[in-house]
Amino acid sequence: MQSPVVATADADARVMVLRAFDSEAWTLRFHTDLRSPKCGVIGDAAPVGVLFYDKPEKVQIRVRGVGRIEHNTPLADQAWSESTNFAKRCYLGDGPGAASDVATSGLPDWAEGIQPSDEQVAPVRANFAILLIELQELDWFHLANSGHIRAQFSRVGDDWEGRWVSP
Repeated sequence: MQSPVVATADADARVMVLRAFDSEAWTLRFHTDLRSPKCGVIGDAAPVGVLFYDKPEKVQIRVRGVGRIEHNTPLADQAWSESTNFAKRCYLGDGPGAASDVATSGLPDWAEGIQPSDEQVAPVRANFAILLIELQELDWFHLANSGHIRAQFSRVGDDWEGRWVSP
């Protein structure tokens, strides 16, 4: 379930790599390019939905929460420092959605297929951000030949309330 689908309020959806889950704050963390359109849609606070599916376990989890983009914060700095230079290389290229006359990774030619040095990736820290989603609702669905099972959970303050519902 490391690569869920993340949907924003503009009905755009994309697969993203889940980088961390904070069980105390009930937040999911993803890395993103600050130049991405989703950063403008989410900003400081916007509704975000995330869909996970575990095929072997036949479990679907849908969550809803409030997303926010962080760029110049200690948590974003930590996420950047913990990333490999190969991962940081993605931020060297043109911003997401930049037009091209040919199929392209968007990376500069010199960066194709290499792991750049610390000095080469340092300037593109400005393009790096994190998406944090504070979870508010969770819908758990288990597919089974004997009959599907579904439960819903809602956050009430610091607690969660759950109930069984019909699939």
